[in-house]
Amino acid sequence: MVEGGTFNITNTDKPVNEDIIVSFSPSANIVRYDYTVYKDGNATDTVNVTNNRPSSIYLDETGKYQITVIGYDAENNAVTNNSGIYEVDKEAPIINLNQSHLTIHPDDKVNLEEGVRATDNFDGNITSKITYNEIDLNNPGEQKLTYTVSDEAGNVATKGVIIDIQPHSTSLLFLQIVIIVLLILVIIPIIKLKRSLSLEKRIEPFIIEPIKGHTSSAFDRLLNIYHRFTAIMVEGLKKSVFAQKYAKKLDKYATVSVIHQNGLEIVAGKIILSLFFVLIAVFATTIQLRLISVYEIALPLLAGFFMLDILYFVKYKVFRSKLENDFLSAIIVMNNAFKSGRSISQAIDIVGDEVAGVIGREFKKMALELSYGLGIDVIFKRFSERVKLEEVSYLTASLTILNKTGGNITEVFDAIEKNLFNKKKLRLELKSLTGSSKIIVTLLLAVPFLFVLFVTMINPTYFLPFFTTKLGIALLMFIIIYYIIFVICVRKIMKVVI
Repeated sequence: MVEGGTFNITNTDKPVNEDIIVSFSPSANIVRYDYTVYKDGNATDTVNVTNNRPSSIYLDETGKYQITVIGYDAENNAVTNNSGIYEVDKEAPIINLNQSHLTIHPDDKVNLEEGVRATDNFDGNITSKITYNEIDLNNPGEQKLTYTVSDEAGNVATKGVIIDIQPHSTSLLFLQIVIIVLLILVIIPIIKLKRSLSLEKRIEPFIIEPIKGHTSSAFDRLLNIYHRFTAIMVEGLKKSVFAQKYAKKLDKYATVSVIHQNGLEIVAGKIILSLFFVLIAVFATTIQLRLISVYEIALPLLAGFFMLDILYFVKYKVFRSKLENDFLSAIIVMNNAFKSGRSISQAIDIVGDEVAGVIGREFKKMALELSYGLGIDVIFKRFSERVKLEEVSYLTASLTILNKTGGNITEVFDAIEKNLFNKKKLRLELKSLTGSSKIIVTLLLAVPFLFVLFVTMINPTYFLPFFTTKLGIALLMFIIIYYIIFVICVRKIMKVVI
């Protein structure tokens, strides 16, 4: 039986960062042998040894080695010996950083491990092994943050980042203190107002009416202050063409507003409310002993500016729905009055007494205009311009034609009543048919916000790159624009005009 030989080092348990010398000692019966060195699976060198002497094999480059020896005895019988795996790793790991210079403020929440990654040719991803020196965030100036990582073979890699710590902005801090003082000065009158209102409520049964008529409550005084501020802002907004065009779109909301009389006053109120929201945000960050960021100013500013839009949109939608229902009730009352032999002026008086709400007040105003001598077509035209309902326009046109050409007013109102009732019925049927689709659309529009909220609860820093990196901010803006376009397209698709 032919015996091959032995290796002084069978294999390496882990990668080493130094040269390996492997000696092969052939057996006594071996007269010659050949050995081949394989590096990373490829044969790199083959040596023929024509005697029985040992051989030393040097492994001095990075890689995975294996040695195969074929020995021959005097009768030319061959035997093969394979070594284990020898791992030589002289390459240091690679540390990847997002940036080599970072500017932060003392109160910024900075994750020093974010964007840092380390890889090794043998160990793969070794980011978890990264260590770094501590820096003092309260000490303004430039400090060097050094990241260090070592692989299993003992190779060490380092990479540094210059951290520029900015000092506290005394001007901004002073501004926040001033805002806090102003906010406190606003809160104190509100507290006094609450006490005054409770006091007025307790003594109201004992107030003599003539005296009460010459006094104003604390709420009225506060409302007067608000109106003075609004009047000042309206004078400035009148100089802006853009503000006037924007205010025209909001004029329709003045009908459901108790405080604002026109679109310009609504715009002024939106600006005041947005500034108030910013004051609250500044107060919240100041009591946390940190400076407010740009995003913490922008978000409350936008929320305050569009809050009145949301409030008035909902109120106006409810108002228009009630207005349409009341107008249908008015048509039914007038039609019944005509069937009982009443005249138009008498029918208008009956509607003003029987129908409540805006329509009732409008018909009382029409009755008053009629008593002043205005014609039927004129008062209904003025009524149409005030309420701006499509159904009122149809009624005005019908009455104008009827007044000029003559005809049976009962039949005309029967047709108008039937058309309005069918239109309302069609709207209710359409609402019933599209109800499930609207729920699905609402859920689809809410899913992104629910997803962000859910992920943020699990990992609060997951979406932080969207606000801390330039690429993230650009992607966030793209997402917002894309979402707005999506909402507009969905609303256009779902909108059905009757």
